[in-house]
Amino acid sequence: MKRQTRNLAMTLAAALCLGALVGGAVAADPVRSLRGVSVDAPDPAMEAPHNRADGPPIPRDYVQQPPLIPHKIDGYEISKNFNKCMDCHSWSRYQEFNATKVSLTHFKDREGGELSNISPRRYFCTQCHISQSDAKPLVENTFKRADGLR
Repeated sequence: MKRQTRNLAMTLAAALCLGALVGGAVAADPVRSLRGVSVDAPDPAMEAPHNRADGPPIPRDYVQQPPLIPHKIDGYEISKNFNKCMDCHSWSRYQEFNATKVSLTHFKDREGGELSNISPRRYFCTQCHISQSDAKPLVENTFKRADGLR
């Protein structure tokens, strides 16, 4: 019995020593964010992003990219009961506002059948289309447009 107790005590002491060595190595190399600062550091002060001024359509950067929204959408309601985007972009009113009309692809169901109104899976515009801002990028970006779009 003494032998088992002694072996258990030695195993426990070895595990504690190994844990202390490994724990010290982890603490010496902190996790860093993409900006190169410790993840528990406070967020840097940033200026508020400025939405782009209204303008012409923004060029696309890759094939099949949904068009970007070239104007502010602050306060737009897009809910199951109402879609503010359709005030200007619907087929019946786009010319009145000089806006881009909703694509025909938004009027098809999953099987490709044509609908008389926008498909429920295409109804929430901001799940694909995003408003642009003039904010400074958080990390360096070397993205290049698709060759076919240059």
